[in-house]
Amino acid sequence: MTTTSSPHSHPLDEALQLAPSPSAAAGQYEGHTHAGYWNMVGPFGGITAAALLRALMQHPDRLGDPLSLTVNYAGALAAGPFAVQAVPVRTNRSTQHWTLSILQADAEGAQVVTTTATAVTAVRRETWSVGDVPMPVVPPPTEHKAIVAPQGAVEWLRRYEMRPIAGFVPRTWDGSGDHSLTQLWMRDAPERPLDFCALAALADVFFPRVWLRRARQVPAGTVSITVYFHAGAAQLQETGTGYLLGQARGQEFRNGFFDQTVQLWNEAGTMLATSHQIVYYKE
Repeated sequence: MTTTSSPHSHPLDEALQLAPSPSAAAGQYEGHTHAGYWNMVGPFGGITAAALLRALMQHPDRLGDPLSLTVNYAGALAAGPFAVQAVPVRTNRSTQHWTLSILQADAEGAQVVTTTATAVTAVRRETWSVGDVPMPVVPPPTEHKAIVAPQGAVEWLRRYEMRPIAGFVPRTWDGSGDHSLTQLWMRDAPERPLDFCALAALADVFFPRVWLRRARQVPAGTVSITVYFHAGAAQLQETGTGYLLGQARGQEFRNGFFDQTVQLWNEAGTMLATSHQIVYYKE
């Protein structure tokens, strides 16, 4: 069972449909996993992060726009319904602090937590601003071919248009990798105007850095990801359906875990978001 598709709806919006729980307080929502964003053993991690952020965005007491979102993946969601809780734990003059969680019934029917998160929203004001990490000079998106997900690939790959520039999936899994840097142009497929939930998901589209660094396809999965939002709603609206340039790199691979740092710019060169995650890998 998956969410029902409409000829005019976007898969991302279908996946992020959250209805207020009829007998619960504000901030309690009900959702359903979407087959279009399925990964190997559960939903694509980016869509889970986006669902948590959607709950926050729908909360009637929200102050400002997202500033940061940290998601901890305690366990994989199974296909089916789930519940999201979004609680504003403290509101200051210009910032608001949140706890969020996803719960799902186990085999005995008990509600168990699969995902926890914290978030901060903020009311931004105009101040001195500068970008200290300029967008790399790369050819425009039209000069790079979009990848086509191969037969049998995980379904969520078909939800994104990706145009690799450098450091994509190794051509041969022979252990000869010598770096972990990837650059690619990306956007939702079909194209969709950018918003905060879509941006949160796009921060997680990169395959595990250990695959590139080692040129070995070892089991790996995100344990925790934090997305920092540097753009406001107006800048996302200006970006529209355009491409984002994504850059990802691992910094340390040790004893079963590695980190991954990501930058996302729009075509105008404005950094919209950065992210950092810690990922489990198996020898």
